[in-house]
Amino acid sequence: MLPWSADLAGRLDRHVIDSRVLRGNPLGDPHERPLWVYVPPGYDEEPAGRYPAVYVIQGYTGHLAMWDNRTPFRRPFPELADEVFAARRAPAAIVVYVDAWTAYGGSQFLDSPGTGRYHTYLCEEVVAWVDARYRTIPERDMRAITGKSSGGYGAMITPMLRPDVFGALATHAGDALFEAAYLPEFPRAARALRDLYGGSYAAFLADFRGRVAMTGPEDGLLMEAYGYAAAYSADDDGTVRLPFDGNGELVPEVWDRWLARDPVRMAREPGYGEALRSMRAIWIDAGTRDEYYLDLGATAFHEAVLAAGVPAERTRFELFDATHAAIEYRYPLALEWLCHRLSA
Repeated sequence: MLPWSADLAGRLDRHVIDSRVLRGNPLGDPHERPLWVYVPPGYDEEPAGRYPAVYVIQGYTGHLAMWDNRTPFRRPFPELADEVFAARRAPAAIVVYVDAWTAYGGSQFLDSPGTGRYHTYLCEEVVAWVDARYRTIPERDMRAITGKSSGGYGAMITPMLRPDVFGALATHAGDALFEAAYLPEFPRAARALRDLYGGSYAAFLADFRGRVAMTGPEDGLLMEAYGYAAAYSADDDGTVRLPFDGNGELVPEVWDRWLARDPVRMAREPGYGEALRSMRAIWIDAGTRDEYYLDLGATAFHEAVLAAGVPAERTRFELFDATHAAIEYRYPLALEWLCHRLSA
């Protein structure tokens, strides 16, 4: 196995998309975004062929260039995905890698006055851009979305919010069951904010932006809590509301806004249940040693999916021995399964 880049059997095109809806976003983040589109072997040789599309979204702090990262003895997902098609383990598909980075580290793929219109960007702009330039089959039943962690969250909620756009999903350790995933971190964040910044998020953000990022003892914890709050509970004027006070105690009216976007609770609502029943395929997995208890979230989401009336044969659920990290080897398994389902 080479420790550097390998040739692909397919082709990975690297684009920049100029987003109208991200112009003037609240954080001043770029409205020009990288977008990678992979076409499988045979795409150029068969000009009449059309293909399903699988959209890949990233976890919190993920940005597109990180798909090029290589760890010892492991290959990055674009190479693993290419192998699925090169080895003919699945029907061919176009794979689209989407960037939704923000200055807070992520967007949760939601429209929010605290971050910007990243849900609209994905569903309206990116999908239309790809369909206009590549030989996709431009139908929701031929479109899937997949991701891990916050990307897994986006993969759960996006088809529930827009079942007209996506007809299948795969979530790997996606943020769900917020009581288990998020609540344990609130007292830690409140204590760190008190001890390091006098309880002031403004002081933390000013300090964070004035030095090398992620060198503070609780940078990741504090930025993550704030980034989620910016996505889930920002007021119309962009003011970010935290779901906990200075003692780590819940602020019920803000926490309720978070819970309204918990995939488990969403799946239990009639409208979202109907959207889930329309899905052609739903893959759910997580590691049994996930540090954020997202194995519990995966189990709860799976139970809610079945309770909503999704036939068991359209779902794939698995808990496997792993933590939250380094589970990229799961991604091609879901990709293969989704492509078979899309082409059935």
